[in-house]
Amino acid sequence: MATFLCKVGRFAFRRRGLVSLLWLAVLVGVGFAAATAPPPPADTFSMPGTESQKAFDLLEEKFPTMSVDGATARVVVRAPAGAKLSDPAERAKVETLVGALSKAPGVVSASDPFKADALSQDGTTAYAVATYEVSALKVSDEAHKGLDKVLEDARTTGLVVEAGGDAVKVEGAPGGGAEGIGILVSAVVLVLTFGSMIAAGMPLLTAITGVAIGGAAITALGSTLGLSSTTSTLALMIGLAVGIDYALFIVSRYRSELAEGRERRDAVGRAVGTAGSAVVFAGLTVIVALAGLGVVNIPMLTKMGLAAAGTVAVSVLIAITLVPALLGFAPIKVMPRRERRKYYGKPLTRRQQSKADKRAARQKPNLGTRWAAFVVRRPLAVLLLGVVGLGVVAVPAASLQLGLPGEGTMAADTTQRKAYDLMSESFGAGFNGPLMVTVQARDAAATAADVGKELGKVEGVAAVTAATPNDKGDTAVLTLIPETGPAELATEELVGRIRGIADGLGADHGAEILVTGQTALFIDFSRTLDDAMLPYLGLVVGLAFLLLVLVFRSLLVPLKAALGFLLSVGAALGAVVAVFQWGWLADVFGVDQPGPIMSTLPIFMIGVVFGLAMDYEVFLVTRMREAYVDGARPGEAVVTGFRYGGRVVGAAAIIMVSVFSGFIMEANVFVRMVGFSLAIAVLFDAFIVRMALVPALFALLGRSAWWLPRWLDRLLPNMDVEGEKLGGASATPLLPTQQRGEREARIQG
Repeated sequence: MATFLCKVGRFAFRRRGLVSLLWLAVLVGVGFAAATAPPPPADTFSMPGTESQKAFDLLEEKFPTMSVDGATARVVVRAPAGAKLSDPAERAKVETLVGALSKAPGVVSASDPFKADALSQDGTTAYAVATYEVSALKVSDEAHKGLDKVLEDARTTGLVVEAGGDAVKVEGAPGGGAEGIGILVSAVVLVLTFGSMIAAGMPLLTAITGVAIGGAAITALGSTLGLSSTTSTLALMIGLAVGIDYALFIVSRYRSELAEGRERRDAVGRAVGTAGSAVVFAGLTVIVALAGLGVVNIPMLTKMGLAAAGTVAVSVLIAITLVPALLGFAPIKVMPRRERRKYYGKPLTRRQQSKADKRAARQKPNLGTRWAAFVVRRPLAVLLLGVVGLGVVAVPAASLQLGLPGEGTMAADTTQRKAYDLMSESFGAGFNGPLMVTVQARDAAATAADVGKELGKVEGVAAVTAATPNDKGDTAVLTLIPETGPAELATEELVGRIRGIADGLGADHGAEILVTGQTALFIDFSRTLDDAMLPYLGLVVGLAFLLLVLVFRSLLVPLKAALGFLLSVGAALGAVVAVFQWGWLADVFGVDQPGPIMSTLPIFMIGVVFGLAMDYEVFLVTRMREAYVDGARPGEAVVTGFRYGGRVVGAAAIIMVSVFSGFIMEANVFVRMVGFSLAIAVLFDAFIVRMALVPALFALLGRSAWWLPRWLDRLLPNMDVEGEKLGGASATPLLPTQQRGEREARIQG
């Protein structure tokens, strides 16, 4: 592996113009294909195998004109203070509102609250339901604007008008500010790390190029493979993250090789052969984590995972080809300005030499070296402190409640939250999340009537509406109103009880009874993700374990890498539960209403953080293994690994924490939750697990950390990730041998 990649790096460096033009051609070609491709399909959501999905499919078949999957907007109207909606003047205003709502773009029908018994007992509040011809994910901007205009016109008459439902546009979606802040912080960190604008710009340029190619490819293949516009969301996030990391490690290794006195082409070859090998295997672990989302069996998540995996593959190819090509254009300018003169072969002036000698005299071991030496001296204390600390933070994760936070957890100033509160005050919280019960039988109307009577007696049911049969009379629909809100645990338990009772009633009446609706769909979605959590973890961690065994030729190193990841993820979930579910520090993070944790969060966090965690593990530990293979003692190998890789891994982690933290400032609570979880998880994993627990374990295990049974050692192929076979590569030093150590200390310092 190292020998092959070394040749690739040298070729890209030597033929830098050709390689750069090829990538430019790929970018232009994919961009042209994306620009000329048919529009991508609209977002769709389905969960094969769940009761909710089965019921929706049945309703689509039996009620073709019903638009059962159509989006809905629930418009809540309250009369001015001291008035009632039954007053003639106020009633006329409501009727005008309903008329305008029924004519709004995309609306199929709008219910009249006075005819649909949707007026509160005190007569002050009513609601009208507008049904759209398309699902929520397909509602157009024109339809959103039309609904907004209807609401604004009604408010001018003095009515209090708010709207909820999946047809209402969610305000506060990410608008690009977070990504911009993240890139800006990344640039600053890279400049401070490298001391060179050129070196700082390369990771950003190559990462953006990889993301652009990946995003354009997703758009170009959208209509062919059914990839919607939101499929690229995860691809852009993880592609930018790993793209910066991979280029950062290769550029850093090139500078290190150049500082040792190697000729430029050999320095590039060794950088790609060693750091590039780590990039390939780190990329493979990320691809495994993302492609593994297919085990969840939710088509939307599967497509997002595969699209992101493809983008990571592009980032890996760019790192091992385009990065060395760009280094060929500026082989010396990637070094700090004060160091470049010697690389150009120009002798230092007497004054410059004097300053260099003074700097060398003051030079101390870099921070990574000092930290590693401290951990090696006190490994047990560091290990216990880190494990106990993360364990304490992880305690709240035992109370993790998954769900899809609804309108009741949105910001208090959003129209959805205001509509939710108005409905809860006047009708009860359950009216915000009604359930649909489908009854399929020979005489569906009569059977549904009996079923409705029985379900109305169930504890937790507020009301059951009359059954609505289809034209053939073989299927009927009931609407069931819970007493509790859609995001409450009691509602989830109620759905389970109703389904159990429905099975018995179905057997008694010879009917098939199914429970669906948006609330039931969300509950099934959460359960599906919850059930898939352990299989997903087993697949991802298991395959990554095998890859890391190949990389490090050890059993204990991959084992501790996996256990460390689980510890950091547990602590991150604990922090998320404490802030967003329990409400700790809610004011600091802008949490208006604590509630259940978004169901998709643990899966996404595992996929993204696992990839980044394995990146840091591979890049840090490969330098330790290189030193160990070269004859260093275990403790010395740890210090050597941190001397060369600690600063770079720390910079990469700071960049990722900054990128993800930018999303905490977004107005959307879901986006804030994702940003916080990813930022805190990377923080825990990089700085506590990889930078503290890993060296402490190496110090305690000693040589046994690299133990591998002889039979397995003979069986496994030697991937040579540490570049042992490159030891004899020719190097033409530009500097005298006695200057190499001094230069290396200055560069790494």
